[in-house]
Amino acid sequence: MGNYKNLTILHSNDLHGDFLAEKLDMSLLGGISMLSGYINKVRNEEKNVLYAIAGDMLQGSVIDSEFMGISTIEIMNLLAPDIASIGNHEIDYGLAHLLFLERCAKFPIVNANLFIKNPYTRLFKSHKILRIDGMNIMFIGIITDEILMGMKKDMLGSFVDVEDAAREVGHICNTYRNIDIDFTILLTHVGFEKDKQLAAILDPDWGVDLIIGGHSHTILEQPEKINDILIVQAGVGTSQVGRFDIVIDTDRNAVHSYEWKLIPIKSTYCPRDELIEQTILRYKRETDKKYNRVLCRFPRALTHPNRYQESEMGNLFADILKDDFAVDVMLIGSGSIRKTTVSSMITLGELLEIFPYDDKAMQVSVTGRQLKRMLRYVFRDEMLEGGHTEFYQVSRELRIVFDRQAGDFSVLSFEQQFIEDERIYTVGLQGYHYQNFADCFGFSVEEVYQNGKPRMLTTSLLDVLVERLSAACMINAQVEGRILLS
Repeated sequence: MGNYKNLTILHSNDLHGDFLAEKLDMSLLGGISMLSGYINKVRNEEKNVLYAIAGDMLQGSVIDSEFMGISTIEIMNLLAPDIASIGNHEIDYGLAHLLFLERCAKFPIVNANLFIKNPYTRLFKSHKILRIDGMNIMFIGIITDEILMGMKKDMLGSFVDVEDAAREVGHICNTYRNIDIDFTILLTHVGFEKDKQLAAILDPDWGVDLIIGGHSHTILEQPEKINDILIVQAGVGTSQVGRFDIVIDTDRNAVHSYEWKLIPIKSTYCPRDELIEQTILRYKRETDKKYNRVLCRFPRALTHPNRYQESEMGNLFADILKDDFAVDVMLIGSGSIRKTTVSSMITLGELLEIFPYDDKAMQVSVTGRQLKRMLRYVFRDEMLEGGHTEFYQVSRELRIVFDRQAGDFSVLSFEQQFIEDERIYTVGLQGYHYQNFADCFGFSVEEVYQNGKPRMLTTSLLDVLVERLSAACMINAQVEGRILLS
């Protein structure tokens, strides 16, 4: 007979400033107010409840970007998670600002693998042991290496190679062998596929029981179980929350039994948290004054349903920028487009929610052979197998048909002509992708310098989009078969 105790774990990831509820049929769905209401309801109903957030609380809303995350931290303080880890978008306002936001947080934030190289200094506490009903529950935070792509890599270091991450987890777990840890949870932000790889190589003697992940926005019907470790995610935003009801055998420090569900946050059974609602509306009133200006109209709502396929919004943005910059090809990071639908009348505020990551744009000149290398790297096996890789929306006149079985392009053409190996093509890139050219396209940007000096096209992509949309009366965009997987 074991000594059994109940533990309820609620978990979110990739909230991305998804503060406000949306109307679905006859009820409301999502929003921080009802999410908080549900969490508080469970806290009142169950004895032992913990709520954890697996990274990316920031970015994705005007309220967040206008106040550089300070508004989000105030709202998160009212939501009152018991623990959180950082995600790659927590660094969007800069390292110093992230450390400032961490000081403003009234809840612990853990990360084990982001550090200053010299002198070696951790930026966050690697782990936190929460004590509840006599149990010691240890959380360890792990983040993706994408956090370094927009930062000075000579100053900061990280590791997310699963073997390095596993060794760090083992080091932390071994350090606390003199403490009776009843349950160990990795709070990761590396993507579902890497979570599975990590679970597979963890030593069972380290006692990791659960991985709560983020970054890949994965929706599950049930937890994955690898190496006797349960792995979960809760999609993206506030429309749902993950819920574990676990019976822990505290004699064996292991899961005796569990039930997991992905709970929709609906007004039919989730009460509203009026204090959080008032705080959000206070910030919204401020942003509405500035951002409610209408830019233009579309004949219908435009969509961006999936980052790994051609979309109407992707085509719209790519074409606007191609025309403005007079380049042959414009590549827009599909992950830069953060909403699946835009209304037929778009305001400045909605544009900022759709395209929140303002950046400069750079032009590079590449040979046809190099352009093929760039795109072949984008369509590598990791992307085709569901890995969290970058994908690009492309401007008109470029057509891509990728044959999955052959692992190569059956069609790669520009202006209805096959790409010529020796011809020079001008390509527009967001500054982030230019700065991390090798990570995004598989070879060094220096290799294209012989074709012509890169030049800056704009210091603000958002300024260009605002200007061009404001100058148009009615704009349309549609999926045209620019990108096909066969």
